[in-house]
Amino acid sequence: MTARRRLTSRVLVLDEDDRALLFLTKGSVPAQATRWITPGGGVDPGETHHEAACRELFEETGMVADDLGDPIWSYDFSVDYTGGDHDTGHAEYFLLRTIAFTPSQLNWTQSEHLDVLEHRWWTLEELRRTEDPYDPVCLPDLIARFVTARTQGQEPHDG
Repeated sequence: MTARRRLTSRVLVLDEDDRALLFLTKGSVPAQATRWITPGGGVDPGETHHEAACRELFEETGMVADDLGDPIWSYDFSVDYTGGDHDTGHAEYFLLRTIAFTPSQLNWTQSEHLDVLEHRWWTLEELRRTEDPYDPVCLPDLIARFVTARTQGQEPHDG
């Protein structure tokens, strides 16, 4: 059987206090764990990662961003549950700095209304201390890169 690969684009949204906007999702298949994730989702056919990131950000938060710049990080992963529509994936992450806001559900898909349980702005320390699952597992380290870079006056622009 041929491996099924899914391309995704995600946005690390950080507010003025370096808190990250995360969504608690229960997953689209029963075997997929409930976990905290950044806004984002699949890249549609004919779409670039950047276009998908902007679209997903708007759909999931109501935030309009025409230029998120270059990806800040990417990774390839294997799916650790059965029943999904893919076995492997490639994710590209983008960064958006903004003031804290309440995400809008106005543009959510039907499945997002079922799968998204809540949203929350997390501090780095809260994320490091929680026993709640989040994805990817290195999310606190990724956030720390940008918290440290901002406090030193220069954010990295590549992953």
